[in-house]
Amino acid sequence: MTSFLQLSLLLIIILVAAKLGGYASIRLGQPSVLGELLVGILLGPSLLNLLGLPLFTEAETLSHTIVELGEIGVMLLMFLAGLELHLNELRGNVKVAGLAGVMGVVLPLAAGWITGLAFGMENERAAFLGLVMGATSVSISAQTLIELKALKSRVGLGLLGAAVFDDILVIFLLSLFFAFTSGASGLLEVLIVLGRMVLFFGLAFVFGLWVLPRIIRLARKLPISQGVLTLAIVTILGYGLAAELVGQMAAITGAFIAGLMFARTPEKEALDPRISALAYGLFVPIFFVSIGLKTEIVLQAETILLTLVVIVVAILSKWIGAAGGAKLAGFNWRESVQLGMGMVSRGEVGLIVASAGVGAGMVSETEFAAVVGMVIASTLITPPALRALFHLPQDWTIRLPRFKRNPQPIRKEEIKEEEE
Repeated sequence: MTSFLQLSLLLIIILVAAKLGGYASIRLGQPSVLGELLVGILLGPSLLNLLGLPLFTEAETLSHTIVELGEIGVMLLMFLAGLELHLNELRGNVKVAGLAGVMGVVLPLAAGWITGLAFGMENERAAFLGLVMGATSVSISAQTLIELKALKSRVGLGLLGAAVFDDILVIFLLSLFFAFTSGASGLLEVLIVLGRMVLFFGLAFVFGLWVLPRIIRLARKLPISQGVLTLAIVTILGYGLAAELVGQMAAITGAFIAGLMFARTPEKEALDPRISALAYGLFVPIFFVSIGLKTEIVLQAETILLTLVVIVVAILSKWIGAAGGAKLAGFNWRESVQLGMGMVSRGEVGLIVASAGVGAGMVSETEFAAVVGMVIASTLITPPALRALFHLPQDWTIRLPRFKRNPQPIRKEEIKEEEE
């Protein structure tokens, strides 16, 4: 078979399997994304190794193509998340987004650093393990919240805002880490990175608030088919490209901001079903399945303990950190634990940060295997846990133990009487 026919067959298998997995997951009372993720692991090199079959002679090329198609899927997904919101809604959640985002990075970073040192890693390698744990990917959480119709709730708005803060802080700390480990020019490089982030956000909002509406009006008047839809796709890809090249941030952050810009336009209602059909019909299932397809879980005896510890520490530290930030910002305990769990998934962002560490020699094969296990475990646990937390009673709370003081001090005479 030609490469195109092999790709066609692979896409048929992935899409059918993803939808069957999603259907089975819904029947079991879980979000469809969980089934799609499990299907990816089943088809991946850990079990069936679909691309390893003799039928697919262009396995490396096909794997690369599937990953790239999946990246388009996650960008469309984050665009839809932004399209559901309005800048005014996010503006009212800056405090919780900032506190949850920052604490959701600082606590996992510290916990990962200590964990690395406990396992005998060098200081720099242990610090990088903490950076990997600090990363988050809310694309899967956003999908779960959309299914629960809770994306525009206080938790959903706070979660998406916290993810933006998380992404900015992790990328900045990653740049800071590489800058200070590369030589004397580190401080200048850090200032440059910070300046590029500010430049990206400035250009993104200036273009989106003043230029984009005029281009949309022009596209609406032109006698071309689906002109506004094409403009939206171009804007998604352009913002993602600018986020990486200008701001040195994740492309999904750019796609999310593009969604926020289009949410202000009259075309929002018409774009939503069209982008959704394109995303959920093709690209988003490919993205979720691709996480399993590109990951091989190989746990040797010496890596099992490290992997288990990294998984537990990564999940608990991110959950507690983000939930603690939300609580400090005024959320109740129910909302705080929900938001904290929504930040647990590392997804593709965790793998990207870990891959950067491998390229820089900061992550060994054993450590990378542990990170991969953590990424998969955190990605798999988030949808069902988030769904379960959203079914908590509205008045649910955490009751901390209180110790009552004795209202009357004990006199010395009473002590003597007891002793006698």
